[in-house]
Amino acid sequence: MTASLRFLADESCDIAVVRVLRAEGCDVVAVSETMPRSDDRTLIKLAYAEKRILLTEDKDFGWLVFVSGAESAGVILVRFPGNSRQSMVQSVVQVVREQKDKLPNSFVVVQPGHIRISRKP
Repeated sequence: MTASLRFLADESCDIAVVRVLRAEGCDVVAVSETMPRSDDRTLIKLAYAEKRILLTEDKDFGWLVFVSGAESAGVILVRFPGNSRQSMVQSVVQVVREQKDKLPNSFVVVQPGHIRISRKP
């Protein structure tokens, strides 16, 4: 169902998210497995070049996309505080399943009980 989606998971992205999305049939490259300690600008450029949606828990990508004007194939920013992380993986997977057509070229914030999908102006 989600097999056509391609992701690049930065080092801040919980590896459990990577594993579950792979199990769902998504193509997920994990930076921690392939190119650790990569710069945020390098990652956003790579994700754009490879048409991959960037998965991150790093708020700096919001600045890169909206303030700095970096090109993006899409970003999913996961914001789950420590006391609600047990529902994080399922929430991300649910967003990917239910919003898959809206994810490319969008900036998505996933929080406990809430998602926000924005497009760059």
